[in-house]
Amino acid sequence: MTGLEHPYQELSGGSWMKGNLHTHTTSSDGQRPHQEVIDDYARRGYGFLMISDHDIHTSERDYRAFDRRGLILIPGNEISAQGPHMLHVGATDLVPPHVDRQQVIDEVGAKGGFAVFNHPNWHANFNHCPQELLERCQGYVGLEIYNGVICRLDGSPYATNRWDILLTKGRRLWGFANDDSHAATGDVGLGWNMVYVQEPTAAGVVEALRQGQFYASTGVVISRIEVEGRRILLETENAARIVALGHGAKRFAQVDAARIEVEVPAELRYARFECWGTGEAFAWTQPFFSA
Repeated sequence: MTGLEHPYQELSGGSWMKGNLHTHTTSSDGQRPHQEVIDDYARRGYGFLMISDHDIHTSERDYRAFDRRGLILIPGNEISAQGPHMLHVGATDLVPPHVDRQQVIDEVGAKGGFAVFNHPNWHANFNHCPQELLERCQGYVGLEIYNGVICRLDGSPYATNRWDILLTKGRRLWGFANDDSHAATGDVGLGWNMVYVQEPTAAGVVEALRQGQFYASTGVVISRIEVEGRRILLETENAARIVALGHGAKRFAQVDAARIEVEVPAELRYARFECWGTGEAFAWTQPFFSA
C-alpha cells in the first residue's frame, strides 16, 4: 500500500506563525494608511503581513518607511485589472495585469514569488473566477478558500467547492484564508494562515507557504499533525467536529471531538480535513496526496 505525500513532514526546528496576505491601504481602495494597518495586525499578535494594494507593488524598500512593530512584512500586490484578481506573494517587481491570466502567472514565476487566485465565489453569480480558468491555468500555488470581506458582499466567502473540484481532477493546490481587509473596522482577524516557519524572514515565510506548510483558519487551532503510512492523527485545541474528505468532497470519516485518527482508504487520491468550531470558526488542512 502506498503512503501519503503531504506538506507537514518537517514540523520541527521552527515555529507556527499567524499571518494575512490580503490587505489594502489608502494607496488603493483601503480606508487606512499603511502604518495604521500594520499597527492593527501587530496588536492582534500576527507574525507576518502582506500589503496587497490593487496593481501597486509594495516592496521591501517601501516597508522601510514604516515601523514594522515586529511583523515580517511580505512584498506583494493584488493583480486586479482586466480579469479575476490574483495575489502576487513575495513579489520582487510589479507584473502587469495581462488579460491572459496564464501570462500573469508565468511572469510571476519568472520574477519571484507565487500566484494565488482570490475569492472565486465573489459576486451574486458566485463566479468572480470561472472554474474553467482555474482548471486551465498552470503554475499558480493555490486559491483563497476563505475570503473575509466577501462576508459583507455578494457571493460566498467560502470556495472549498472550487478547491475540491480541482483536487479531484488531480491538481495539487493549497487553500488559503485571508481577510482582504479594506474598512477601518471589522475587516481584520476574519481569516488567516498558520504557517510553520523554519526561517523567520520574508523569504522564509514565502517558501513555507509555497511548500504548503500551513493550514487555513477562521478560529480553530490545530495543535498536532502526525502521519505514519496512510494513518493521519490530527489534534486541535477547540474543534467540536472534524470531517475527513476525499475526492469529490465525499466524507470518509467524521468525529464530534477535537481529535481524529484515521486511515486514508487506498482508493482515495487525496484527503483533507475540516475542523469545525463554534460559530464560523474553522480550520482547513492542506491536502494529503496518495504517493
